[in-house]
Amino acid sequence: MRTIIYVDGFNLYFRLLQRRPALKWLNIKILAERVLNPANQIVAVRYYTARVSGRLDPHGPARQQIYLDALATIPEISVHMGMFLTSEKFAGMVHPPQFRPIADMPQPWPDVVKVLKVEEKGSDVNLACHLLLDAFQGNFDVAAVLSNDSDLVEPIRVVTQIMRKPVGLLSPVNNPNPELSGASSFIRRLSVSDLAASQFPDPLARLGQPDLNRPAAWA
Repeated sequence: MRTIIYVDGFNLYFRLLQRRPALKWLNIKILAERVLNPANQIVAVRYYTARVSGRLDPHGPARQQIYLDALATIPEISVHMGMFLTSEKFAGMVHPPQFRPIADMPQPWPDVVKVLKVEEKGSDVNLACHLLLDAFQGNFDVAAVLSNDSDLVEPIRVVTQIMRKPVGLLSPVNNPNPELSGASSFIRRLSVSDLAASQFPDPLARLGQPDLNRPAAWA
């Protein structure tokens, strides 16, 4: 069965990889092959991400590029870029009950604070569009979405219930969003052991180019 994998890169990162740097050198095609059935022939892996900013971590963009170069060694993997929007906004403060003043006392702190807000834009929309387009064009027999983002419920539902094509959920959490689960044809939960068994070699050899080494900060 021709199978296309759609990977929400930031959902994967924040759900499974952020606190496990040793697992960031991840071959997502091998991961998908590990958790799916042998009958699933993976013909494409679409990976959705955005360029990270060096504002908070000046070495972050270089580490990301090394990983993108590693993904580029797998012919079936394509990378689709969204964007980051950074802005300074006022946000309301939430005070724990024990720190709230008595009703007749003046508040010793402001109700709002200015924060640096970083938002990733475009990945979920791009993923949804490509899932629908591939389904309409008959590019897969089975699709699998790696995410726990409820924004993807409707495109998955359209493919499974209207187009009658199976879409599985590769869940980065033990208890996936119930709406996502309800719209999906099947569920595979990703475990830490799955990620550990799906790492690129280090160093990673490239034909006619220098080898790639996993960033030292991920060791």
